[in-house]
Amino acid sequence: MHRLNKNLFVWRAILLLWLLVASAVAVSESTRVYELPQGSRPHDVAPAPDGKVWYTGQRRGVLGILEPQTGAVREVPLGQGSAPHGVIAGPDGAAWITDGGLNAIVRVDPVTEAVTVFPLPPQRPQTNLNTAAFDGDGQLWFTGQSGIYGRLDPASGAMQVYDAPRGRGPYGIAATPDGEIYYCSLAGSYIARIEHSTGDTTLIEPPRAGQGARRVWPDSVGRIWVAEWNSGFLSRFDPGGDSGNGRWSSWRLPGAAPRAYAVYVDERDIIWVSDFGANAVLSFDPKTETFTAYPGSGPGAMVRQILGRPGEVWLPESGLDRLVLIRTD
Repeated sequence: MHRLNKNLFVWRAILLLWLLVASAVAVSESTRVYELPQGSRPHDVAPAPDGKVWYTGQRRGVLGILEPQTGAVREVPLGQGSAPHGVIAGPDGAAWITDGGLNAIVRVDPVTEAVTVFPLPPQRPQTNLNTAAFDGDGQLWFTGQSGIYGRLDPASGAMQVYDAPRGRGPYGIAATPDGEIYYCSLAGSYIARIEHSTGDTTLIEPPRAGQGARRVWPDSVGRIWVAEWNSGFLSRFDPGGDSGNGRWSSWRLPGAAPRAYAVYVDERDIIWVSDFGANAVLSFDPKTETFTAYPGSGPGAMVRQILGRPGEVWLPESGLDRLVLIRTD
């Protein structure tokens, strides 16, 4: 009987090991890693309307263009001194870039790859431009960590730059499905809603002081998800709430010392957040309130932004010169 129990234990251990291996294979089959030119340091990524993928090669001063089917990469130089940070696809199908090195908004034509530069006013030097988003009227709003946010009219080139509340810190910015603009301040530890017509902001205080709100992203019903760098929490702000005054909910990322950087909400309303503390990207299901971890492709991946399209989540591993695709369909 003792020998039978021992054999049963061994077979159970083998079965458990097989299940673990099978699970690892299933995860790997949903993930693809793309190598980029050495020294690219891809900061942000954006799926392009034509099926390609754009990324900002911050160290090389380029917009990178990846062909996902073949893995081929080509680069569009953005100009002497360029150090691009954010990239998004505009309503016109072009790549729109916040370039801290040029202190300018940059547009790259999707067909000709012509580069158009919209410099910030001379009285606004070294704004440390970060990210951008288009509102419902087609105006481009952007942030700068030096303590500014601004608006560009792509049609006329007219630009307004505003002083941010509490000075330094404006970082992530995003538009809701209704075209409303929210941004967050890393150093100021708040989120804010921008009034389109006046450029004024309404400050919204997260429940934890000094939390370091780094990036924001809306879900399908306009609730704002926030990655809190200092606190390690993923938070959600519901502008309506029960009373119409807004309501906060929060979940601490797993692990001993989480550092939430980027946040993105996919088409299923699954939340994705990068965790520098765990060297991983996590998906979060609000219905079950559970996290699932996707480890970096190597040590020190440093995923600084997340974007996607239906069935795909794209990650720029700035520390490894790689892009990673996670398939969700």
